[in-house]
Order: sequence, then C-alpha cells, then structure tokens
Amino acid sequence: MTNMSRARVARRIAAGAAYGGGGVGLAGAAAVGLLLAEVRLARRHVGNGSGGRVPVADGMYGLTYAVPGEPPLRLVMLGDSTAAGQGVHRAGQTPGALLASGLAAVAERPVELRNVALPGAQSDDLDRQVALVLSAAAPVPDICVIMIGANDVTHRMPPTRSVRHLSSAVRRLRTAGAEVVVGTCPDLGTIEPVQQPLRWLARRASRQLAAAQTIGAVEQGGRTVSLGDLLGPEFEANPRELFGPDNYHPSAEGYATAAMAVLPTVCAALGLWPAEEERPDVMRREGFLPVARAAAEAASEAGTEVTAAMPTGPRGPWALLKRRRRRRVPEAEPATPSV
Repeated sequence: MTNMSRARVARRIAAGAAYGGGGVGLAGAAAVGLLLAEVRLARRHVGNGSGGRVPVADGMYGLTYAVPGEPPLRLVMLGDSTAAGQGVHRAGQTPGALLASGLAAVAERPVELRNVALPGAQSDDLDRQVALVLSAAAPVPDICVIMIGANDVTHRMPPTRSVRHLSSAVRRLRTAGAEVVVGTCPDLGTIEPVQQPLRWLARRASRQLAAAQTIGAVEQGGRTVSLGDLLGPEFEANPRELFGPDNYHPSAEGYATAAMAVLPTVCAALGLWPAEEERPDVMRREGFLPVARAAAEAASEAGTEVTAAMPTGPRGPWALLKRRRRRRVPEAEPATPSV
C-alpha cells in the first residue's frame, strides 16, 4: 500500500471515529476469515498477550536531582502489555522505568512514575485508565505516554471504534492539562511465529491503524511516535534476543530500543529538547504536511514523530513530521517508592 492510499484510508477511519461512522475494514472480508484462522494458529505458539507477571516499576526516579521545595515531574503510562512492560523480569527494564530515568537525566529533576496500563487491553479500556489517572486523589500528570493498538487488530475491533477511544483519551488528558505522547500500533508482521499470508495482512492492518491513530491523537493536541516496524530488522536478524521468552513481547533490549525512540518526543513535549532540534531539518526529510499524509509517512517509518502545526490548510489540518535523533536509554535503577 502506498503512503497516499494509506493516508486516504486513515482519513476515512479518523473521520468515522470523529463522526460516529461504522467500521471501515482493515482488510477485505475474504481476507479477514483467513486472518482469523491464522491468528488462532499463531496464538497457540505466542499466547494472547494477557498472561505472565509484569514487574511493578511505580515510584521515584532520579532522586539525586531532588531540590527541596521543587516537585517531581509526573509521568504516567497507559495502554496494553507493551506499556506495562510484560515480558521482562526486572522493573528497571520496563519502558516506563526506562522513560522515567531518561527523562530525569534530561530534565535534571526527579520523575514520579505511575503505570495504569493493563496487559491484554484494547483501546476501549483507555476510558477506565484515564479515569484512574484523573481521579481526584492524584495530581494531574505532567506527561502521559500511551501505547495501544496491537490487541485491537488481533481482536478485530473496528478501527473507527479504536481511534474514537484513543482520541477521547487524548482529549480528556489534554483538557486536564497533561501533555500526551502516543506510541502507535506496532507492526504485528514482525512477530516471529506468524507466517504468510498473516504476516502481510497483519503489517497492512497495523500500519493502517497506526496512521489513523496518529490523525486522531494529533487532532486532539497529542504527539505521536510510530513504533511500527521499529524493531523489525532486529527481530528478523536476532529474534531470540529482541523478543522475550514467549516470542511475542519484546525483551529488555527491545523495550530499550522503543524507549530510545519515544524519549526525545516526551522531552520535546515538556520543552526540554534543544531549541535547534525543534526546527524542521530538510536533510532528514522533516517538514510540514497535511496531517493525513504525515500520519501515513510516519506509519511507514518507525520512530517518526508527528505533532500538530498550523490549524488548517487547503487539505485540512497540518502537522510537523520529525525524525528525532534517538537517545541511548540505559536500564533504570530501582525506583524509590512514592510517598
């Protein structure tokens, strides 16, 4: 699928999500039957993403930067098993801990991490997760990171419904005053036991949903980072290293690679990235594009950031597409429990 056709499909899905339209198919009806049969077969090998212990990483990171009277930055993770960190054994290997320790180092300020992500969650669980985040007992976070979408594809959630729930979550968090970064649907075509034709169908469905998620999130004031096939080459070259023991969830190295891609956008959303990095770099093919086209390009190239720019143009809202330099994220130190 070309970027232009992916942009058209993404626009249709996002419009359906915004105006309550029906499901826009991710693949033809005949292909869906084959996809389901192959998914059931693949799940016997990789599991359904809902089991296993997830390390608890909540707490304070970067206490060496503490200054009396200065509150910590508050980071919350929402989403599915990828956001929770399923597949690793130590809390410091989860994406939340990696992002919290990396953010603390850049900001030179402690970061309090809270994770409300649920393994196996689909986008309709974001309503519940956001309610937890915005409960009266908890301060509004400075930044929220959402990673969601894979289970929507494998469980056949209509993409319009998926994007509607994500857009609502971003809108509620932004209205409350939190910055929001969304790691869009990863490329399910990189899962090792999955064979053709499911691999091709999964890649196509994943990228279509990721592009539509980008439109929905950016239009509500969030930023997105495409996870896409970010780990694809590494998975294919060394799947035993970058997948966890279940061959479905990333290993510690896989989560570190994803955190490296997301951290610069998290820092930029909080105004912590160097000012010169905010200007589009033509040499890196950055620039302003209609949001649907930016979303399609981001879905095709993992690690690409999309954020809102000019409110409108001849072809609708515009966005800034950036390919930020990734920052090395070492394994986090154990968190200090929050008080």
